[in-house]
Amino acid sequence: MKKLLYTTAALIALSACNNKPKDPKAELASLKKQQSEINAKIAALEQKTGGQDSSKVTDVSVVEVKQGSFTNYVQLQGSIYAQDNVTAYPQSPGTITKINVKVGQHVSKGQILAQLDDNVLRQNIAQAATQVSLNSTLYQRQKNLWDQKIGTEVQFLQTKTQYEASQKQLAALKQQAAMYTIKAPINGTVDQMDLKLGQVAQPGQTGIVIVNADNLKVKANAPESYSGRINQGDNVLVVLPDAADSLTAKLSFAAKVIDPASRSFAIEVKLPSRKTLRPNMTAVLKIADYTNKNAIVVPYKAIQRSEQGDYVFVDNNGVAAKKVVKIGRTYGGSAEILSGIAAGDKLITEGATEIEDGDRVKAVSDNN
Repeated sequence: MKKLLYTTAALIALSACNNKPKDPKAELASLKKQQSEINAKIAALEQKTGGQDSSKVTDVSVVEVKQGSFTNYVQLQGSIYAQDNVTAYPQSPGTITKINVKVGQHVSKGQILAQLDDNVLRQNIAQAATQVSLNSTLYQRQKNLWDQKIGTEVQFLQTKTQYEASQKQLAALKQQAAMYTIKAPINGTVDQMDLKLGQVAQPGQTGIVIVNADNLKVKANAPESYSGRINQGDNVLVVLPDAADSLTAKLSFAAKVIDPASRSFAIEVKLPSRKTLRPNMTAVLKIADYTNKNAIVVPYKAIQRSEQGDYVFVDNNGVAAKKVVKIGRTYGGSAEILSGIAAGDKLITEGATEIEDGDRVKAVSDNN
């Protein structure tokens, strides 16, 4: 009986010891240890059974690889300039007495745009014209007499000389009078004019700006590093961001000399006549420096990198297959593939980062 009582007391004491509160830190450490052991056992079992759960299927987006044209562009920014952009100046100082054109008006080469005060000069011209008329009459009479052997040769030569001299003087005055006008040197449109009636115009200071908007070009500077990639005659896509317009053209000029200060060279593109084009507009030049008409082109986002090289995943009848690829040129989110995949392959574009070689996948089309 005493033995039974001692045994019961011992069990009660042991139970009391087991019901004492546990240390939270110790309990957390114990659980982490158990978790680590469980994860190690799971990894070992996965390795024995062939990797991850074969029943897992990952949804991915795919596109069919196709053969097509790939073009690489060099992109530069430039500005539109008018090839014919000139200022018409008077050739002599004078007061403006008449303005014949307005801003925005189309003018022709040689057209008188403005007139300067030339009253004194015109009086001189009228006087010179009268003198020419008189000298002409005297010359004709003296010539008739000389033809009849009347008079002396000296008299004939004097009247002839006086007549020719008066003609030259009149021509010089008329030429001088032309300097009192402002004429259009080219065909174009009056773009700027600050002239006013009564204003004193000065050569080289007061003029009328004329622009031929039908003869425009884009100017830009290309870095020295592009000297082997950009050549005259290259195809160019000219994008006009402000006009929401674009057009195709040819590179009309590429300088052969590198500017030593900027380490760049000048390029130009002649533009066709178009209403959306204006001088000083910003233009983006996309110059085609490489074209492959039979290239394998894929979205650049589908390419992944590792220490072993670049690779992609393709869908091989519901199973992801890793393909090592060799990349050529890249532009605009697309990449040229030189080797590794072929036309007809189902390229995985979305979800490729979540799979490994041999994983089961469920493909949907990718419209991007």
